[in-house]
Amino acid sequence: MDSTSLGDNTTVVNGGGSIAPKDLSNDRLHDDFPQKHSTSRKGRHDLDAVEESTFLKPEDYTLADRPFFVNIGKDGLIAALQKLDVQLKNDGRTHILSRKRPTDWIGREVTPGQIGLISHGGLPKILTRPGRYPGMPLRNWWARTWHGTKGLSDTVIQFHGLTVIQVSQNQAAVVSDPQNHIFVVMNSGFVSYSIEGTFNVLSIVDQTHLPNKIIDKITGVVLGWTHEVTMKSALGDGHQKEYVVALFLNIPANNCAILQKGNDLELLPAGQHYITNPNVTLRGLYTLGENQLEMPTKDIFTRDQVPVALTIYLKWQLVEPLKLATHGYNTPYDALRDKTQSILTQIVAHLDYSSMVKQRSLGPDNVDDGTDAFSPFLDALRTRAMDDLQNAALEYGIVLKDLAVIDRQFKGEIALTMDKLTTRALQAQVEAANVDRENSNKIKQEEGALAVARIKAQSQNTKSDAEAYSIVAAAKAEAQRLQIEAQAQAAATRLAAEADAEATRIKALADAGVTDAFAREMELRRIDVQRVRAFGNRTVFVPTEGVAAQMGSTMAAGMAASMGAEKHAK
Repeated sequence: MDSTSLGDNTTVVNGGGSIAPKDLSNDRLHDDFPQKHSTSRKGRHDLDAVEESTFLKPEDYTLADRPFFVNIGKDGLIAALQKLDVQLKNDGRTHILSRKRPTDWIGREVTPGQIGLISHGGLPKILTRPGRYPGMPLRNWWARTWHGTKGLSDTVIQFHGLTVIQVSQNQAAVVSDPQNHIFVVMNSGFVSYSIEGTFNVLSIVDQTHLPNKIIDKITGVVLGWTHEVTMKSALGDGHQKEYVVALFLNIPANNCAILQKGNDLELLPAGQHYITNPNVTLRGLYTLGENQLEMPTKDIFTRDQVPVALTIYLKWQLVEPLKLATHGYNTPYDALRDKTQSILTQIVAHLDYSSMVKQRSLGPDNVDDGTDAFSPFLDALRTRAMDDLQNAALEYGIVLKDLAVIDRQFKGEIALTMDKLTTRALQAQVEAANVDRENSNKIKQEEGALAVARIKAQSQNTKSDAEAYSIVAAAKAEAQRLQIEAQAQAAATRLAAEADAEATRIKALADAGVTDAFAREMELRRIDVQRVRAFGNRTVFVPTEGVAAQMGSTMAAGMAASMGAEKHAK
């Protein structure tokens, strides 16, 4: 038998088992998966593993040594059945392929894509050609029994010692041979006929959906999935008991597993694997990614015998799982917890309570300039704990990336009394700081008010300057307006006077040019009429020159006396 037809594994008997793909000697797998067949057992992080051991290598015995065992090749199930039938005939045994010929009118029907199963005196007979198989004549079915049909692509067909197994991608068939040797079939299949004993299919496993999820209880990281295949064995007292015969593993990326055989360990990288070797056990699953966790410590006594409990923040990455497993730790947390407790115990034992009580947040990131008198614990943590723990973690294949003390709790009566005193001192400091803060706030408020007043004054001055400027500008504009109006009015008066004078002169010239006496007389009369119209018809015109001027003053005196007498009489 060609071992390559069994997919990712080789059959192992006499105590041997199928192995993980990285240790296979399958030629096809060497071509398809070269990364799984490196002679060096160093992992992705250049792990210093032991030399390539033989506890996962298959035995030389394979199923090719078994008679009546045919692989299902590219030609399919029918061709494999025909090869098996030829082997049986050559060995002088009863053939398994029926010689019956199908018809198209009556009888048992076998459709394309199916095979018919007939029991002939307890021996299997297979109908491979589609059609109908009639029950007559009677001799054709003497000592024969019809057992129905099966599909050519069915995963498992077992009938009267005939075993057919065909598994597709991601499927794996766990099979027990007539001598109870366990082997696994993947991505292929076979046809066998058992003369003594049978091939039992124990389980068909979906390698991508294994049922049992393995989770790190400390960090909650999914480490992988597993599935155990069991087989029932009959004991001498008639009872049956189940035994685990195969273990399937599905390890996600950036994770790994450790296998153990005796005192030897071997690293198993991420991927789909299975183990049937009873001498090989699964030591554990590990993650190679970064992890972080808050870890409480046990009570640690200071130099003045005050118990304190710390809460540690750790951040690490496992890079060499074989070192961790060699030291006997199941998880990186177990190794870091013990070493951290030991280192912190040594550091705190050399410190006083007073040097720790005021340090609220401790860690590599909380670093001062060293002038604080209450920072020895921080300095010791930064210089000693971090260095010692990093060196210790490297021995276990762990890289410590961060360490910090995020909380501490003091215990005992001394701690309670000292805590009260420290609390009072801290309260006094807080109160003084609050007073300073309030004074500073008041000063800032006054400075702010002064700045606001200064800004308001500047704004008022600016506003006054603007108003004064507007008043001066308005006055200048008004003066200019009056000056322009006066100049215009004077010019108008002058022009009017010049026009009247010119008119009078022209009129005088016109009057002087009149030579007729009657015309002159009439003009004088017109002037008298206009004068009376202008001053009223009661106006008395008194001559101001000659003899008549004296009569005028006399008449004015008389008229005044008469008007005074009338007023007095009233």
